[in-house]
Amino acid sequence: MNMRDLVPWRRSDESGALASQQPSQQDSLSPFLSLHREMNRLFDDAFRGFDFGRRSSWPSMDVEETDREYRVTVEAPGVDEKDLEVVMADGVLTVRGEKRDERSESAHGRAFSERYFGRFERRVMLDRDIDPDKIRADFRNGVLTVTAPKSVQAVERTKRIPINGPSGTAH
Repeated sequence: MNMRDLVPWRRSDESGALASQQPSQQDSLSPFLSLHREMNRLFDDAFRGFDFGRRSSWPSMDVEETDREYRVTVEAPGVDEKDLEVVMADGVLTVRGEKRDERSESAHGRAFSERYFGRFERRVMLDRDIDPDKIRADFRNGVLTVTAPKSVQAVERTKRIPINGPSGTAH
């Protein structure tokens, strides 16, 4: 016996149709299964068309901090270097750019595309004590890496504080 046969409800059957479209006799006997089916249908209908994918935070970004610097890595495949801009102002690093649609006019008749084109802007708050003359941005193979060294004063102000355990000893 397949484990899925034991589950009293399924979001879709093997043909891809929603199981809620074909209520079984068992479903009509159980008000809980009927309620579950109707709630799934309600949420499916309400959120259809919303894009919860990566467009809301495209491009993906990683931020790393060490004692001496920040390193921000931005994945921007398909974006040309000339279409990127990196700005540092008041402790906020801004990366903006545009991924242009390189499809030909005849290809615009497609019915489905998951690729994202258009303008983007990502901002990340960094320390105000960044040495602005030493910030570097490198773009290789669709990955932008911005290295922002902290100023000497910021490094000197950093103090490691020991954490005391239950026995009172620091580790």
